[in-house]
Amino acid sequence: MNPDHSIDTSSTQQSTTADRSQVETVREKSSAVNRRKFLKQAATGVAAGMAFQIVPRHVLGGKGFVPPSEKINIAMIGCGGRARGNLKGVMQHADAQVIAVADPAQETDTKSLRIYRTVNGRMPFKSEIEGFYAAKTPSHGCAEYEDYRVMLDREEGIDAVMISTPDHQHAHNAVHAMRLGKHCYCEKPLTHNIREARLVSKVAKEMQVATQMGNQGHSRDTMAQTIELIRSGAVGDVTEVHSWVPAKRWNPELMAPPTQAESVPKGLNWDLWIGPRPLRPFHSAYHPVHWRDFWEFGCGALGDFACHDMDSPTWALNLYAPATVEAHCVGQTHPDLAPQGTICYFHFPKSGDQQELKITWYDGGVMPELPEGVDPVRSRYSRGVMFVGTKGHLLCEGAGGTPRLIQNGELIEKPELPPATIPRVQDHYRDWLDACKGGRPALSNFEYGSRLTEITLLGVLAVRTGGKLNWNHDKMQVTNNPETEVIINGTYRKGWEVS
Repeated sequence: MNPDHSIDTSSTQQSTTADRSQVETVREKSSAVNRRKFLKQAATGVAAGMAFQIVPRHVLGGKGFVPPSEKINIAMIGCGGRARGNLKGVMQHADAQVIAVADPAQETDTKSLRIYRTVNGRMPFKSEIEGFYAAKTPSHGCAEYEDYRVMLDREEGIDAVMISTPDHQHAHNAVHAMRLGKHCYCEKPLTHNIREARLVSKVAKEMQVATQMGNQGHSRDTMAQTIELIRSGAVGDVTEVHSWVPAKRWNPELMAPPTQAESVPKGLNWDLWIGPRPLRPFHSAYHPVHWRDFWEFGCGALGDFACHDMDSPTWALNLYAPATVEAHCVGQTHPDLAPQGTICYFHFPKSGDQQELKITWYDGGVMPELPEGVDPVRSRYSRGVMFVGTKGHLLCEGAGGTPRLIQNGELIEKPELPPATIPRVQDHYRDWLDACKGGRPALSNFEYGSRLTEITLLGVLAVRTGGKLNWNHDKMQVTNNPETEVIINGTYRKGWEVS
């Protein structure tokens, strides 16, 4: 790293000794800040602590509180395809401004991919951001960094971060940022393993920061309508739910992880991209985007989409923890690779507010039989969610899309909607920005997001290990397969532990 600038552009391959030294300094400073905060909080006494918990954050200001009249200074962690969507989402709001970006890749060409057909990376992002703000704020600059930890250490004006990195980095990014008092938006799934999901939720609560998981459909009006219809009894008692996506592997031809090494692209710090995982040779099968196929980095199609398409049943029916999860794979090729497709069964027992229910998940092209009466809109349901109740069916398009009722074999395109009980928001990003300014928690905050992610990751766990898993939520254990413990808790390269 160049100590006089955000990034030394001549460094493109492995982390230098100076990089590692800076990272250690960041860790030491972060630890020191945490210790000071802990001692200060402890010194206030129990009474003060209780008072802080019961007084709303917007009254006291709270950690990292941004006054409503001020702009929120945002840093992007990760500058890939999904990050570009998140960038556009916050830039449409006048009270938010992006002041820094961090990514191990200086520039990544994704023009040949089936999505994200553009050039990404920290330099294109910096250019786009400065160009966007030029008309309104000619002096606006955007700092760019290779390592997000160095960015957070140097850029003291950052109020909030948006995390759009590969799944295996999410928890490391989020915990580090939140412990520095930064509000946090993180893409789904919230974490790569179940222990991380619980940890991220815990840290968010401790630090009293505003959070939001990137399951954007959660904030759509049609999602709220679905929840309200189900809760109003529009289909009677819900007995089962089916969720499906047509998504398949990104590397369908691979039968095993690549063994041949390829040259690291210019401007990519591969060691930094690997992060918590054991270092391995670079290959284009991993980067960009295709990392989702590999269990070390991603969570397959189920992990990619279930936080979107199992969101509505989890929310509507207050699902918390399945008792059993069972998965069957289509075209399994290698234990380190996601399969070509899956069917997964989640059985939720009656427990408190959680009702008894079975959810069946499908990906890779398989899907459930749709009810009679769906033919006029069948083409809309290559991806979707179907609630099966004692009085009929409710079908939703993917990611919280339009709900439609089918009763007695007849389609009701526009069902009568019950009174609204869920807040309507302008958009997913506005919901989070308002929370950063002291408003109510965002709808898909980390408390909810971690619960939905844990259910998702239990499905991933069943896909990875095969067979039927018996889940003890309180002990965070699969009681009939002790070999799952290492996946539940995760393993980390030295210096990249998440705790």
